[in-house]
Amino acid sequence: MTLKDINTKKKPVVLIDKTLDFFNDKVLFPKKLEKANEMLKKVGLPQLENKSL
Repeated sequence: MTLKDINTKKKPVVLIDKTLDFFNDKVLFPKKLEKANEMLKKVGLPQLENKSL
């Protein structure tokens, strides 16, 4: 499927910039990450309920 075919189907075209892979192994906000991990240790994740439609 070519880019032209995708555009005729009226679907959004998303192109991923490969230069952003530079940030994969870096922590951008260490203070916020530390605070979030601390909150998860204290409170934990919420329990999910299975609700059928």
